[in-house]
Amino acid sequence: MDQIDTVVIGAGVVGLAVARALALAGREVVVLEQATAVGTGVSSRNSEVIHAGLYYAPGSLKARLCVRGKELLYVYSAQRSFDAKACGKLVVATSPEQMTGLRALESKAKANGVVVERVTGEQAQAMEPELQCTEALWSPTTGIVDSHGWMLALQGDLEQAGGMVALGSGVVGAEQVAEGVLLRVQSADCPEGTELLARQVINAAGLHACTVAGLLLAGTPAAAQLPTPHYAKGSYYSLACKAPFQRLIYPAPQDAWLGVHLTLDLGGQARFGPDLEWLDVTDPSAIDYTVDPARATGFYAEVRRYWPGLPDGVLQPAYSGVRPKIHARGEPAPDFRIDGPAQHGLKGVVNLLGIESPGLTSSMAIAEQVVQILKQ
Repeated sequence: MDQIDTVVIGAGVVGLAVARALALAGREVVVLEQATAVGTGVSSRNSEVIHAGLYYAPGSLKARLCVRGKELLYVYSAQRSFDAKACGKLVVATSPEQMTGLRALESKAKANGVVVERVTGEQAQAMEPELQCTEALWSPTTGIVDSHGWMLALQGDLEQAGGMVALGSGVVGAEQVAEGVLLRVQSADCPEGTELLARQVINAAGLHACTVAGLLLAGTPAAAQLPTPHYAKGSYYSLACKAPFQRLIYPAPQDAWLGVHLTLDLGGQARFGPDLEWLDVTDPSAIDYTVDPARATGFYAEVRRYWPGLPDGVLQPAYSGVRPKIHARGEPAPDFRIDGPAQHGLKGVVNLLGIESPGLTSSMAIAEQVVQILKQ
């Protein structure tokens, strides 16, 4: 039986950021990833937006870790060879009903310490001539990032610090023992499973995080407090013509959805989405990521509220992603759950649950928090 100081489960951007931080702090770290490459789950199926921190309740983990994570990401990108660009975002109101949402967003942003500026419709149109709105909120620190390049940089730092990533290695069982956590790990080389004893385990398994947490907490009173996982699919559609925008465009938030927004990649290609489709699946491996071309129909009317010049027939299916939610349809979205010993009573175990947006932006700040929890 092999022994290791620290195991991180999941090699998405959050898991890699956590593993890197722990390795740089002097820990012996192995990342277990069931896929055959890093970042093939939630981390590779998103808008690659660097969120400024506008949307989250002041004082919440989402607000604090988004703002801190954004700062860490921009600094880190300047030190490494991956791209991150603060292109900025306009959140636009196109009707009187949306003005209330825009005002609330401005107040929330300022409470979170995020720089925003209210601009008139004419000022917004001077920035983006094809845009139509009555008023907008300008967020200069919103940006876009090459998420794959970012993950490779994190992995490189981890390995340089002595850590490693074990691909094709899925955790299928766990048992609490006196020395730590005895993990059962399944791989192609050993389908019957091998045992690995870890003093510390961080669960950053994304879509599988609640299932893994159930394994880690099995037989403990805290297992009954674990949330039920839910999955919500978001489809993206690319623009088949050149985008006339240089900045991200989001409609003013209404209800729990941010609306159909326009994002850009680092090459200037525009895409729209994600929409919101709650799935009935209970097993992430059963998710169908196919993008239905017919779902684009509803996008045209929404986008033309702020871009009336959107031509017909230019939205093409691009890709989809799935959010690892810990609340059901119709329920208010909860905060991130970073459950350490104070929450479940197990020394050396940290579960990262419900890490959806702004999880990508927050990842390096989440890593800082995990390091502090484990120090305690």
